[in-house]
Amino acid sequence: MMMTFPILFVFSLLLSSSYAAVQDFCVADYTAPQGPAGYSCKNPANVTVDDFVYSALGVPGNTSNMIKTGITTAFSPQFPGLNGLGVALARADLAVGGVVPMHTHHGASEIVLIIEGTITAGFISSDNKVYVKTLKKGDIMVFPQGLLHFQVNVGDTPALEFVSFSSDNPGLQILYTALFQNDLPTDLIARSTFLDTAEIKKLKALLGGTN
Repeated sequence: MMMTFPILFVFSLLLSSSYAAVQDFCVADYTAPQGPAGYSCKNPANVTVDDFVYSALGVPGNTSNMIKTGITTAFSPQFPGLNGLGVALARADLAVGGVVPMHTHHGASEIVLIIEGTITAGFISSDNKVYVKTLKKGDIMVFPQGLLHFQVNVGDTPALEFVSFSSDNPGLQILYTALFQNDLPTDLIARSTFLDTAEIKKLKALLGGTN
């Protein structure tokens, strides 16, 4: 029963795609240079069925980390058969208290499907309105392209969700790493965010940032 939801999820995602190419597919050629439009196409003579099969989403992610969440992606950099098709999937395993931190995908909208557990999820629109809902098994929620969004396991058991994207390589920017995992000077962060300098330095030390 557990696998019924992701199977239906994949079929509905594929049926709703609007891919219209002049050739059947463009399997990613990882040996060729990557351009703005994505990967070059592998010579069709060298394409095999294995280019269209990916098994990593059947393995639970590692949740032994700071956010207590393991995320496994099936994007075109990992799954060559997706290249150019405009779709992708991911798996998120959230331990009790696990979180998918506030982040954005500049290149895709996202749909989450809850397989197990209870997850509070939400996004913030460009006019700063917040949309938050606690989701249970079988629920889905959509996050529009480019908007900040998050998920938190608020239940007392581990949670599992599968995620679809409207791009084969949706991009990712995580808010806390953008602020605290680089060399942006602490003083500038404090001035531009109104955060306390001591707290900024603490977060930089935790996440590997400098200055």
